Amino acid sequence: IPTSSGGPMLRFWVTRIDGSEDINSLCLTVVAQLMEKNNLSYRDIGRLEVGTETIIDKSKSVKTVLMQLFHESGNYDVEGIDTTNACYGGTAALFNAVAWVESRSWDGRLAIVVAADIAVYAAGSARPTGGAGAVAMLIGPNASLAFEPGLRATFMDHVYDFFKPDLSSEYPTVDGKLSIQCYLTALDHCYQLYCRKAKKLAGIESESNDMVGVKSLDAVLFHTPYCKLVQKSLARLVLNDFVNTPKENIPDVYPGLEKYTGVQLEDTYFDRDVEKGFMEFSKAMFAEKTQPSLYVANQVGNMYTSSLYGGLVSYLINKPVSELVGKRIGLFSYGSGLASSMFSLKVRNEGLKTLVTNLSHIQTMLENRKIMSPKDFSNTMAMKEQNAHKSSMTPMDSVENLFPGTFYLKIISDYRRSYDRVPI
Repeated sequence: IPTSSGGPMLRFWVTRIDGSEDINSLCLTVVAQLMEKNNLSYRDIGRLEVGTETIIDKSKSVKTVLMQLFHESGNYDVEGIDTTNACYGGTAALFNAVAWVESRSWDGRLAIVVAADIAVYAAGSARPTGGAGAVAMLIGPNASLAFEPGLRATFMDHVYDFFKPDLSSEYPTVDGKLSIQCYLTALDHCYQLYCRKAKKLAGIESESNDMVGVKSLDAVLFHTPYCKLVQKSLARLVLNDFVNTPKENIPDVYPGLEKYTGVQLEDTYFDRDVEKGFMEFSKAMFAEKTQPSLYVANQVGNMYTSSLYGGLVSYLINKPVSELVGKRIGLFSYGSGLASSMFSLKVRNEGLKTLVTNLSHIQTMLENRKIMSPKDFSNTMAMKEQNAHKSSMTPMDSVENLFPGTFYLKIISDYRRSYDRVPI
């Protein structure tokens, strides 16, 4: 985006969705690809749940649209529905699927969770932070990524930091400063509770989090509205550990940070000095444990509920398989309004090579995208606004730029949407 005529160029990578794609087509694409890459029959699936805040119908769920993929198999016995709360829906759907597999209701089949969103903003400074993405996850026993039992912490509250009260518009109402404070407050609460639960499970009575907190995790992934907030969030975890460290140990454990002794977490949300000090102290930790998870976010922009899982994908494809086995991954999920959780996964060798191989196409696809000028992007957004509530239309956008195997919106007839697929 040119900052001025003839001036320097700032390039923002965001994923653009034109009139030929919508939330349904994104989800159709990733579910079909998941099934094909794993050579699965749709008869093998007993649950399918979608987490999204991208609503194009106030009654009909995305999940029901995905059921067209099951027609040929004759499988209509598929539990699950859509789950919505800002950027948290995908995590709620994931927890539901895991609970189903662990329950007496489980019938031995697999579950699919889809986290998907299209993040768009009104014209202005927020628009370049938008993006879009969808991640489909297969849930079942003997998984390559195993939930650590008992290590899940949740914080929920009632706030208006980011919401979409205008049902005629895709664009949110955002209180930017409040949203950051809510995110960091939720992070504090989830991390502290996670550490307390971890210490209880391990029989540790120490006030320090050294044996159960961020130092014990090989990777720490965060919901990613924008990448700078993620770096601040890792530093925030270090600050939490600092606050729980006995004063006499601070000079040895946190050299150079002694001046912050006695600081209160609630006083530091917008304290630039504290923020800078702990970001500098945790720079090496960020490079090792978190930065590898930001590849997709740097390329695509904000993906709302799928951003955390895009981070997980990024981490997996940025490490050799041999280095992944045995790793513990901490994840923080946040959705405005607010809903948040922290949990952890253990990487297992079983099926890991296949998992990583099935993700290996992502980098190539991102590198092969078509570049669009800011002007064309704005024109596309204007066209989407004009067409958003039409009862019938045929998208005019060419599907030639879509990757093979991509589903696209073929026609809207009396509000009924029909889809087709680019040949593989």
